[in-house]
Amino acid sequence: MSKLKYDDYKPRLIDGVIDLLLSVFGAVQIDGPKYCGKTWTAKAHSNSEIRLDSKENRALANADPNVALKGESPRLVDEWQEVPSIRDDIRRTIDESANAPGQFMLTGSSVPPRGSYVHSGAGRIARVHMRPMSLYEMGLSDGRISLKALFEGKPIEAFQVESALDTLASYVCAGGWPAALGKSANVAQLIAGQYLNAVFEDSAPQMGRTPTFARRAFSSLARNNGTAVKVNTIASDMAYGEYDDSLAKPARSTIESYLDFFRDIYLLEELFGWDAPIRSKKRMRTKPKRYIVDPSLAISALGMNENSLLSDLQIFGLMFESLCLRDLRVYASVGAMFEGVQLRYYSDDSGLEVDVIVELKDGRWGCFEIKLSEEKVADGVKHLIAFRERIAENEVMKTKPPEFLAVLVGRTSFARTTPEGVHVIPITSLTV
Repeated sequence: MSKLKYDDYKPRLIDGVIDLLLSVFGAVQIDGPKYCGKTWTAKAHSNSEIRLDSKENRALANADPNVALKGESPRLVDEWQEVPSIRDDIRRTIDESANAPGQFMLTGSSVPPRGSYVHSGAGRIARVHMRPMSLYEMGLSDGRISLKALFEGKPIEAFQVESALDTLASYVCAGGWPAALGKSANVAQLIAGQYLNAVFEDSAPQMGRTPTFARRAFSSLARNNGTAVKVNTIASDMAYGEYDDSLAKPARSTIESYLDFFRDIYLLEELFGWDAPIRSKKRMRTKPKRYIVDPSLAISALGMNENSLLSDLQIFGLMFESLCLRDLRVYASVGAMFEGVQLRYYSDDSGLEVDVIVELKDGRWGCFEIKLSEEKVADGVKHLIAFRERIAENEVMKTKPPEFLAVLVGRTSFARTTPEGVHVIPITSLTV
């Protein structure tokens, strides 16, 4: 048992993945946004540590990395990107031990400058991506329906659920931050707001960006969360109120640099397009949808709360979709079945869209429509049936049929399977 594990540590779904990788690789690196629980989780798997967010520890690591890395294995090197060269020292230590597994844990909340370390660590350092907590990990989903079971074709027994829009609004506003567990959505929003202030005022200048532009770019992403927002739209949002001349909008290269910044600190994730043939050009050429890693951050950037969210169901729907995608990414990142899994979306020239395609490495796939409330479930079922027919009718594609069709819903009274074979699944009943 880990010597560093907190007594009140709340287990994460990724724990099993980390245990497996530690049994194979010399080190495991956990990447992800700040405050998502990386350090707490890494401690649960470590027996000694050095935290490089400390000035004294950074000085030690720069002066004598061999001393900094001494300690009982697995040794946690927290916020390793503060001394990027230490990654090469870790790789060298692993090599010198004949690749003995389970020596180090690393955590990182940003991508270090390019060229700040030499070796990729391939074959020595396994990497996992961690996100904020899913509803299941927070104890807000009963887990009666699993993503794994959907792919195995197991039937869904109908059952009654209790859900309400105001409860869902609180889940969206609070987010999946471990530090916010058990706190009200309003208190949790203080955490999200302080997080963003630190990003804009501290992280942005450290990485060569200006706080004002970073704040405006993020606000534009929040306003367009979960859409295939164009770079030109972000540029217009950033320039609004500052310039009379539209030519004065920030250059495309400037916008791209801010998108890179948010990706580098793990706040922005993209959902790429899907087409049935694996080699389809459409997979590369469809504009990606951009999602902020947790909807609570988008809510904070927009200056909203539970009440304002309930009064604007269009924004609520977008933010609920963002919450569902966060959870689906968490569930699809654990378990042997989901190794190499990809999440994508479908859109064609006829206007037919499907919110999320989950595609396994072995070619099996399933799809979700996401709806905030029961009133829209029928539309979701209709879209999924039309999509299945579109794929089945294309003989050139010779594509396997989907393993499942499902509507992921917020407020509903029953989990069930419709006569058309479409599952209706409350997000508060889903797990891995």
